Amino acid sequence: MTILTLAGSPSQNSRSSALLRYAAERLAARGLASDELGLRDLPAVDLIEGNYSGSAASALRKRVNAAQALLISTPVYKASFAGGLKAILDLLDEKALADKIVLPIATGGSTAHLLALEYSLKPVLSALGARHILAGVYATDRQVTVQQGHVAIDDDVRERLDTAVDRLAKHVSTAPLSQGYDLGYLALNARFSV
Repeated sequence: MTILTLAGSPSQNSRSSALLRYAAERLAARGLASDELGLRDLPAVDLIEGNYSGSAASALRKRVNAAQALLISTPVYKASFAGGLKAILDLLDEKALADKIVLPIATGGSTAHLLALEYSLKPVLSALGARHILAGVYATDRQVTVQQGHVAIDDDVRERLDTAVDRLAKHVSTAPLSQGYDLGYLALNARFSV
């Protein structure tokens, strides 16, 4: 079983990347290792030019293909997920996310961008074949702070992220997707409370 974390932020110290690392640590505490890949791991020219036939894109597709589950994080800019993440997703095969469990994680400046998970990221994930999308986790900039390497996560966000990661771990640990899942866990629900 392989779990891939995919960071869509250009900054290693971003809030969305911090939430992704926290999720990976929680998986590790449950005995589930994850492999990390980020926007910075792919050549910028390949991303800008959409170099699908390049070696970096080929390696990306192999890692995604080998994964049973993906945690995908992104900052939200102008009411949509990051363009860098879109550039990564554009290098994947048409049905790259079929039969994979996907947990979307996003951060944004305010609650006004809460539905970016539902209305901008989810359709792209679905176009890539994802049918098993867990409830997304969204946090505002005030709920996640990163200063000098120290990360502070609001209790509400931590609780929602813990729940989402635990659900992912349960599904990854129990059975292949072909055996079915409790659809109550798999509905994308961009719940947010202040």
